[in-house]
Amino acid sequence: MSLLSLRGVTKRRLAPGARFELRIDELDIAPGERVALIGESGSGKSTLLDLIALASRPDEADRFTFQADTAASDVAGLWQDEASDALAILRAQHVGYVPQTGGLFAFLTVFDNIDLPRRLLALPTDDTVERLAERLGVADQLRKKPATLSVGQRQRVAIARALAHGPSIVLADEPTASVDPATADIVTDLLLAQTQEHGAALVLASHDWGRVERLGLPRIAPDIAREQTSDGVVVRSTFARQP
Repeated sequence: MSLLSLRGVTKRRLAPGARFELRIDELDIAPGERVALIGESGSGKSTLLDLIALASRPDEADRFTFQADTAASDVAGLWQDEASDALAILRAQHVGYVPQTGGLFAFLTVFDNIDLPRRLLALPTDDTVERLAERLGVADQLRKKPATLSVGQRQRVAIARALAHGPSIVLADEPTASVDPATADIVTDLLLAQTQEHGAALVLASHDWGRVERLGLPRIAPDIAREQTSDGVVVRSTFARQP
């Protein structure tokens, strides 16, 4: 059973001096699986994450399904039917996101930042926030505002927020890009450990190929081709699992 199953999915956009086309011929991600998304800057990693996060509409899709709970949702069909509310519900319930620099709301406390996805889903009040904060080493920061935290602490808070509502999949977009190597090791280890503990799949986008090698994660990578046409340069980036 696949949590996500994509076949013949294409996303096009304009890039500086070129047209960009991202292609996924075949990609399956299993429940609880952890994979690394690698590729050079501009290869389409963030675009692919946006597709997986149900936040970006594919231009073409032979199949795009999301197996949430016991029912499979036809994501391609929902986009085609302009079912934005259904997509938003899927995204809110089942996707957690860890951006490069935390993406925390400056006007909220650490506690309220972590609790936000639970409040948006009207989940019951319990000790989830405190337990996550304790495991991620920020329990003593809960009443503070993000501006008073270090970059590494903010990334830990972002991980806690991404897990707080019990998502099926966590997407991390270069989560260690803004921290030093020692902090990057800590953040990555915490991200891997906590997603495993919560049974969530993880797609970890990274430009640090050496770190990915050391972690031993299966990899999704692009094959990039550039073509000069009468209309300009077309860059095609086809993502697939590496053997």
